[in-house]
This record gives sequence, C-alpha cells and structure tokens, in this order.
Amino acid sequence: MSFTERSSPWQQPLGFDYDEGHGEQGLTALAGIPVLLQAFRSLDLPRSVARHVSVKQRQRGLDEASYVESFVIMNAAGGECLDDFGPLRQDGVRELIGHDLPSPEAARKFLYQFHDERLIGEAQQRLLPDQVSYIPEENPALAGLGRVNTDLVRELARRGEPQKMGTIDLDSTVIESWKQQALPTYQGGRGYQPMLALWAEMNLIVADEFRDGNVPALQEPLRVERRAFRRLPETVTD
Repeated sequence: MSFTERSSPWQQPLGFDYDEGHGEQGLTALAGIPVLLQAFRSLDLPRSVARHVSVKQRQRGLDEASYVESFVIMNAAGGECLDDFGPLRQDGVRELIGHDLPSPEAARKFLYQFHDERLIGEAQQRLLPDQVSYIPEENPALAGLGRVNTDLVRELARRGEPQKMGTIDLDSTVIESWKQQALPTYQGGRGYQPMLALWAEMNLIVADEFRDGNVPALQEPLRVERRAFRRLPETVTD
C-alpha cells in the first residue's frame, strides 16, 4: 500500500519577509506620545513653564520646559520611577518629540530643585507637643508649577463654554511608596497622601498640595480650598 506524507502548516513559509536594510531605524510602541505633546504645546504650557519656573543654574542641557515635558512623556508612557527614563532614551519615540529625554540622574537633580530642607525644618519647629504631622510651605519652584497649572486651567476654560459655577471637590489619595523617606499611612504601609482640589464642572485639578503619608486628610484643608478658588477664571461667580 502506498503512503503519501501530508504537508503540515509549520512546513509552509510565513507570510512576510524581514528586510534587514531597515534594522537601524527607530521603533516605538508609543506613537501616541507626539499627539499628547501637540496638545501640551498648543496650550502654551512650555512658555508658561519658562515664565514661572526657573531652577536651572547652567544653560547647557534641557531647559525647564523640556524637563517638564519629559516628565509628562514618562508618565503617559506608564513610567513609575526615574529609572524608567533609561529605556525611554533608547526608544524610537525620541525621534518624534524633537529633543532628548533626561537621564535618570539628571531628572533626579531637576526634581530636587522643588525640595527645600529649610522649609521642612521650619514646619517641624512649628509642631505642637501633641502633633506628629506637618505640611511645609512650597518653595518658589514648586509654587511656580502651581502657576503653570493655573495657566492651563484658565486656557482650557477660555476655549470652552464660559463656566459660571465653581464647585471644588477636595480629595486626599494615598500613594504607596518604598522610598526610605516615605512615612506610614493610615492604610498601613508607607507612602504619601497629596491633596487635590478638583473643579467639578470642568473635571480639572486646579490646586494640589504634596503631603507626607502620615498627614491626615482633615489637616488644614482650608488653605488648599482657598488656593483653588483663587485659581478659577473670572467667569466663575457662583
């Protein structure tokens, strides 16, 4: 009896050819990032950063606006720590955004410009005998970022239907962290508990305050609320 071997699918060639001539071209799975940056720039946010944030002591390297833009990219790409800038610097998306991304160490040095040990020490000295948590004042760099956010809120409000109502929703959210400096939270573990002020009618964050994990949500919420109402556009009357 004759026997004919049947062809198996794995013996068939695949339906594509690999062109080695394109091996040096950049590849990215983050093709949506340039659209995000187009929105960022169309809102004139880089110019707002240039006006309100001045922390660079040398002219070389990225300017403040490009650093802020880089952090927007890193967060949109799902980054969770400064080391995530490493893979992004090798990604093909760099060719689409018009500038390099900072190294993890350069990004760390930039962030530390928004940290002020002197203000932390002053807040600790104001502690009452029965208090353990404190909220330091913002340094000029951090306050400058707040003004950038105000520019963003007012520009978005200008482009939409004029809003007369301004309902502010305050919320503190625990963010888990494994940093050595992170303090215990009421949920257990360690982290931070920033307070956000949301303009409910526009679903926009109009003010925020970075807080340690042991700062309860009920501690001094009024100053965040006042800051939020001051940042609403002039069209809001109710």
